[in-house]
Amino acid sequence: MFQKIPARALSDSVAQQLLLQIEKGGFASTGKLPTEAVLAQEFGVSRTVVREAISRLKNEGMVEPRQGSGVFIVERAGIRPLRIDYAQAVEPGAVVQILALRRAIEAEVAAEAAMRRSDEQMDNIEAKLAQIDVAVAQGDDGVIEDVEFHRAIASATGNPYFLTTLAFLNQYLEAGTLVTRRNEALREDFSRQVREEHARIAAAIRAADPLAARNAAQTHLYNAARRLAEAGIC
Repeated sequence: MFQKIPARALSDSVAQQLLLQIEKGGFASTGKLPTEAVLAQEFGVSRTVVREAISRLKNEGMVEPRQGSGVFIVERAGIRPLRIDYAQAVEPGAVVQILALRRAIEAEVAAEAAMRRSDEQMDNIEAKLAQIDVAVAQGDDGVIEDVEFHRAIASATGNPYFLTTLAFLNQYLEAGTLVTRRNEALREDFSRQVREEHARIAAAIRAADPLAARNAAQTHLYNAARRLAEAGIC
């Protein structure tokens, strides 16, 4: 039923194959997954890998463990949750695609924040912006601080669905931001451009100008893709 998989990205590969079988109705007769021992043997991996894969599916609402009975497919689990392969997310081509996804979402996030932010939220946005500078000055790549800056903007929208979406995307935003920021750190002009772009986003939000905020966020992410191309990364 399953294909043997390489040692890399084992748990993700197992989770993907299990998900495919669930969607195809491969376990419909019992509604139950095979035991860890059986799955480990079929996949050619350890039970720890299988356990981690099942944990991912559980977190996505696809399966539920029942004490003493095994792991069962959740009713209506055929409604597939959004999933992104982390290993693929850090590939150069995927980074550009994630930047396009970020551009679509974060441009509207910035515009909404400009219309709805409170003074306290504005202070938080500017504090997160300052933390990027501190991290870079200390020789760090500023990845976590960069992501937190954008999350602070999302929080200022007051829209829980923006926050939920970005909470899901956060690990992949960090993956993509890791590539872009390390690239930008190689050149002083790139670093300066990024700092200025972030400052324009924050300034537009402070000015309560949604059009300017949207344009600033779009420009920032278009330029991130351009900088990758100029550096020959994508």
